[in-house]
Amino acid sequence: MERIVNRLKELNKSVSVMESCTGGAVTNEITNISGSSEVLKFSAVTYSTEFKVKMGVISSIINEYGVYSIETAKSMAKSISEFTSSNYGIGITGRIKTESDNDNEIYVSIYDADNDRYYVDVFKSINGTRSENKKNIVSRIIMLFESILNI
Repeated sequence: MERIVNRLKELNKSVSVMESCTGGAVTNEITNISGSSEVLKFSAVTYSTEFKVKMGVISSIINEYGVYSIETAKSMAKSISEFTSSNYGIGITGRIKTESDNDNEIYVSIYDADNDRYYVDVFKSINGTRSENKKNIVSRIIMLFESILNI
């Protein structure tokens, strides 16, 4: 995460985060970096559908695709970016299951407001604790964001 924070500072860019299943883990990793206040504008943990909608997620997207979908993650990313006028918005939703089943997908979107472009990642949660799963999700987001920032 340090490389991302430093790169955002170099580019004079900002990021905001709307998290659900990660419960603030992404924001925690950002704020663990000295100087992150220069790039992190805002963070919201919207664990409930009600607060996703209050933060700007389009309710018809949730109704059509479900709260656990890439479409909802994309709406979360764009909504938080627009709400804060951030260059990047990160949206995370999904179900963390500690045992293997078919209902354990994680949906991540990073919205690049400057280019009106979405970057996405969809993957299964791992067989492990919720804490281990959150660390895995953060790692996947770091890899995706590093590729977007060319680092």
